[in-house]
Amino acid sequence: MPPEKKEQLNPRLHLRNRNRDRYDLKALIIAVPELEKHVSPNSFGVISIDFSNPIAVKLLNKALLNHYYGLMKWEFPDENLCPPIPGRADYIHHIADLLSEDYNKIPIGNKITGLDIGVGASCIYPIIGVTEYGWRFIGTDIDAESIASARHISNANESLKGKVDYRLQKDPIHIFEGVLNKEDKIDITLCNPPFHASMEEAQKGTRRKIKNLSGKKVKKPALNFAGVNTELVYDGGEYQFIQNMIRDSVQFSKSCFWFSTLVSKESHLKGIYKLLKTADATVFKTISTGTGNKSSRIVAWTFLSKKEQATWREKRW
Repeated sequence: MPPEKKEQLNPRLHLRNRNRDRYDLKALIIAVPELEKHVSPNSFGVISIDFSNPIAVKLLNKALLNHYYGLMKWEFPDENLCPPIPGRADYIHHIADLLSEDYNKIPIGNKITGLDIGVGASCIYPIIGVTEYGWRFIGTDIDAESIASARHISNANESLKGKVDYRLQKDPIHIFEGVLNKEDKIDITLCNPPFHASMEEAQKGTRRKIKNLSGKKVKKPALNFAGVNTELVYDGGEYQFIQNMIRDSVQFSKSCFWFSTLVSKESHLKGIYKLLKTADATVFKTISTGTGNKSSRIVAWTFLSKKEQATWREKRW
């Protein structure tokens, strides 16, 4: 008799993503007992959590990190952005595939350095990158308190100690300048840019999301994944942030193999491609990704020629 197939929560997730199957809520409650009081049947009669409740969402993601990734301590202020673990893990896995191109295998271990632009209080990309592939990271942020929180997480978990170097970006106009040194060599950058141009825009998006999740109209909603102003809002929004990132990347064109960023709005792609052509990127590509009904994409680019890419891999990996 063939083995019973696990019900997949999200078959769109990357094949190596640990959260493709439906959550094992019993195991997650064992990992984080506080989660139990937020578990109940949803409108379809399926046992679930209230995804419109930021506390429930944070406890769920804390349990996912504990149960699936072995992270024992993940504490940060409730007002800070709580990242959805499956989606963040997908980014890491797609980037691992990108690094494996023309190399025939995924480079692992601490010879690989990732730069997390906007590491945030939760330190999520370094956590997953270290756990899955053993990479090292540089984590930057414009908020000193977020860096302090991320550093606390690193110091509290043995698996992360000595694996992340934190650097404060003092000028929000710049992305790489001011945090990278001449001697730094970065194999991949990761970034989840602020999506909104204003806090009012962020609140509007959250009202729409809560209505979709719960069917309720809320005038002043709590952001279901939380988030302080610097995490959610950037002058000019996502497109301006990525424009600044591309501009800065030219200056460090030979210091990084692949630059990459998430792009939430598909309408931004045409402009981003134009910017990359103007910047003389050697190669740029879009990687489709998504969770549930939400589609997103990763845009990656490099200034290295094929010969320079081969030399980079030979010397570093």
